[in-house]
Amino acid sequence: HAREILKIRETLNKIINHHTGQPLEKIQEDTDRDYFMTAKEACAYGVVDEVIKSIAK
Repeated sequence: HAREILKIRETLNKIINHHTGQPLEKIQEDTDRDYFMTAKEACAYGVVDEVIKSIAK
């Protein structure tokens, strides 16, 4: 089971790398443990496209 988990993690890190452009090494470090970001940090990292400040009513 451990090998499966490592393979899935490697695949997920490659997907994140492809979509964010972040170096694979950085992604491996950042996803090793819990990693929290603000909305602006997530945008800068590339995991979100934009931050919506408010929804018009």
